[in-house]
Amino acid sequence: MELVQERPDFEYVLRGADGGRVLVNALALTSSCIVAPNALVTDWPVTTVAELDDAALAALFDLQPDVILLGTGERQAFPPARVMAAVLQRGIGLEPMANAACARTYNVLAGEGRKVVAAFVLPG
Repeated sequence: MELVQERPDFEYVLRGADGGRVLVNALALTSSCIVAPNALVTDWPVTTVAELDDAALAALFDLQPDVILLGTGERQAFPPARVMAAVLQRGIGLEPMANAACARTYNVLAGEGRKVVAAFVLPG
């Protein structure tokens, strides 16, 4: 039997993530980053969920997602209420989860053609 790897129709695929790194295509990132199907931001200056502010959110909003997956590290953590409110007021979904779950969920949603953005918080 011949095995064929199906190539996604989007540019950035998450190969894995944990509390200390994110694997995007063949690139291992060790600082916080944002991944969208056709965009990669490798210099997102957030090292804890508590640091999320308007500037950090603006980088996410610029990508015009329908849903933001927030990878919060090795374990799930929730952002401050003001962050949740700022996202929801724009009609965007926000789903905080552990980084590994974030990577898996991103690939499923991006594969469905959804306007998804995954933001990973790493201690970097």
